[in-house]
Amino acid sequence: MANVEEEDIQDEEINEVLINFPPEVQRAIEQVLPSSDPLDKPDFNAVDYINTLFPTEQSLSNIDDVIGNMQYKIRSIDDEIRSVVRGQTNVGQDGRAALEEAQRVIRQLFVHIKDIKTKAEQSEEMVKEITRDIKQLDCAKRNLTAAITTLNHLHMLVGGVDSLQALIKKRQYGEIELPLQAIMEVMKHFHNYMDIPQIKQLAEQVNKIHLELATQITADFRDAFSGPNAKHFAPTKQLAEACRVVSVLDPKVKRDLLKWFIGLQLAEYCHLFQENQDTAWLDKIDRRYAWLKRHLLDFEDKFGSMFPPEWEVSERITVEFCNITRDELSKLMHKRKTEIDVKLLLFVIQKTANFESLLARRFTGITLEETDRPTERRLSEAAPSTNPFDEPSAPGNPFEEETEDTKSRDSAPVKPKLSPFQGIIGRCFEPYLYIYIESIDRNLAELIERFIQETKEQQSDGINDGTGNAVMSSCADLFVFYKKCMVQCTQLSTGEAMLGLTATFQKYLREYAVKLLQNNLPKLAAPSSGMSNLTRDLRDLSSAGLSTAGLIQNFQSLLKEGEVTRYTPEEQARVCSILTTAEYCLETTQQLEEKLKEKVDPGLAEKINLSQEQDVFHNVISNCIQLLVQDLESACEPALTAMSKISWQNIDTVGDQSGYVSAITSHLRQTVPVIRDNLVSSRKYFTQFCIKFANSFIPKLIHHIFKCKPISTVGAEQLLLDTHMLKTVLLDLPSIGSQVNRKAPASYAKIVIKGMTKAEMILKVVMAPSEPAAAFVDQCIKLLQGADISELQKILDMKGLRRAEQSQLVELFRQKLPPPPPLGGSPMLGPPGSPLPPLGLGSPDHESSRIKKLEKLIKKRL
Repeated sequence: MANVEEEDIQDEEINEVLINFPPEVQRAIEQVLPSSDPLDKPDFNAVDYINTLFPTEQSLSNIDDVIGNMQYKIRSIDDEIRSVVRGQTNVGQDGRAALEEAQRVIRQLFVHIKDIKTKAEQSEEMVKEITRDIKQLDCAKRNLTAAITTLNHLHMLVGGVDSLQALIKKRQYGEIELPLQAIMEVMKHFHNYMDIPQIKQLAEQVNKIHLELATQITADFRDAFSGPNAKHFAPTKQLAEACRVVSVLDPKVKRDLLKWFIGLQLAEYCHLFQENQDTAWLDKIDRRYAWLKRHLLDFEDKFGSMFPPEWEVSERITVEFCNITRDELSKLMHKRKTEIDVKLLLFVIQKTANFESLLARRFTGITLEETDRPTERRLSEAAPSTNPFDEPSAPGNPFEEETEDTKSRDSAPVKPKLSPFQGIIGRCFEPYLYIYIESIDRNLAELIERFIQETKEQQSDGINDGTGNAVMSSCADLFVFYKKCMVQCTQLSTGEAMLGLTATFQKYLREYAVKLLQNNLPKLAAPSSGMSNLTRDLRDLSSAGLSTAGLIQNFQSLLKEGEVTRYTPEEQARVCSILTTAEYCLETTQQLEEKLKEKVDPGLAEKINLSQEQDVFHNVISNCIQLLVQDLESACEPALTAMSKISWQNIDTVGDQSGYVSAITSHLRQTVPVIRDNLVSSRKYFTQFCIKFANSFIPKLIHHIFKCKPISTVGAEQLLLDTHMLKTVLLDLPSIGSQVNRKAPASYAKIVIKGMTKAEMILKVVMAPSEPAAAFVDQCIKLLQGADISELQKILDMKGLRRAEQSQLVELFRQKLPPPPPLGGSPMLGPPGSPLPPLGLGSPDHESSRIKKLEKLIKKRL
């Protein structure tokens, strides 16, 4: 017993000193010393380990062997621990010995480094002693070379000044050029020696030579070109050499000489074309340009070889001619602006543009200042056309980028590449381009009036010809005219005139949308008086007590009497033509805006905005779709009215679909294919038409269903069958009457399923028994999710319940009405084509079986 107690005490002490490492330390140990032994696990449990060794009582027979193995393992671990501890003791001693050895080696290395440094210093001193004489020799050589060079330059300068003075007196300009250049180079060498009096004196003599040469050469030119013998003057070699000397002198000398000479050359022009002369007016502008051409030919033939080519004298004369012409024309037009008409303005602009183009081919423009050169704008790459009428049968988009083929076919001139001479004269006409814009305004007004007259004479203009292209030809003519005007205006100016042209384009885009499109939409006629007759006849038939078969048999004839006046197929095609024309105008207007922004100056591009005109065409498209929807609704209205006037309480059997369903289906089959064929190039707007019709027709159908009161259970079954047949027809509406059976767009199918399912649920609630009341209300809430009390009241009126019974059900409905769903919630109606949900809550067995029979009948009809 004592031994057992001692072992327990020892176990407790072991548990108290047991160390639990943190998880990160334990993971580090496992990485360094991986082990699969359960004893090494941090969560080791002795009881679980013993149960693993001795799972059964029979396994206890080898307990002695297990204990022996454990004791052997303990002795092995103890031996390892002792060897590790002893090894650590030896490691400490070895470490101290290694440290002492390292310190000894470092001391030896320090001694070696010190010796190397001492020897290096000695070597440096030795090299300095060896090269001392060489450095002195190098310095002496440099000083000597500089002295010799300076003396040579001084000799050249003194000799050159003397020789130049002699050459100047003899006017030997050919021999002056090179010495003058050499002296100017030598003077740069003496720039730092100007404090020496002799050098300063020589520099003053050089400056005096420059002034003397400039004065003498200028006098020679004035005597040659404006002296007594100027008329008989012929170019001389002496003046040609003098020009080369001027190129060496101060640039101001050359500028002053050329300014005087160019003024002399243009003196005759200024005299001939004074503003009081008849030849000065705009209609004689080509004479100005002809004079310059003749004068330049004479000048180059006579004096071209005298001036150095790099002087570009001909180009300088031309530039000065352009500046004088621009200023004179500006003054003249300001005084006589009332005499300028568009024909004269375009004439002078065209002549000037041709002249500027000729100058661009003849000269480089190097004499023009860089700041005066107009920068060439990089045209952006053409975006792919989104216009659906780019097929051969459709009017092409006039604002697409031109290919090589189209360029060859287009008679409009292509804008030349901008050059330094572009607009050098022509910009004086820009303040008067409003005359050109006003002329375009008048031409567009006449064009719109011509379109209106043609439309009045032939209302079928633009009607679908069977190719699926219903775009009116007038809109293509309008945009072609726009393109020609834009190209022409771009050649005239890309500044404020382009903004004026844009405003004119905007004005007539709106006029076209209103006068040619909106005003030509056919009007819907008012309903005929036959509707009242149809209602009266239905009431007479019902009061006569005819059977269901009799009502259905006479239904078709009553519908024919109640038909309303609506669009003819030609009028429907006209509406579609106007719609597709508005779509073409919308897309082309977007591209017109992009082109205008490309052509106008970059700083004015933000001022061009055609969004309002695009909105106008959007409105025309919406009006067209709305008229087509109203027309189709008006065709279906008599059938819906006839449906609400049938005595549904007298229906005793469920038969085939009613006559009003056949009438509605017939109208849809007659109308929708015509609209679809005429909108074949505008599928998205045909889809919008279908969606708008469904959104408008289905609420009207539900409204007329509520008017069918009172209604019997059999009548409700018949009406439910009719409603489901209408749902099937509406789902097939986009492809009705088409040989190609396409699936309806998902957005349209969702609207039809949601709306028609609500109509079916209303009828199912009508068919449900009102007793027990709680079950009926639960059924109503389940089938008509989101219904309100007003809808319940209409359903109860259809069932023909008394007011007392209705009050009880309404109160119970109000109590059980669930809270409104969160924003964005919507009732789940099930996938398209799913069977109608059966009535289950509170319905008797015979009612459930009747509804199942009705569903089978519907499936059979489908």
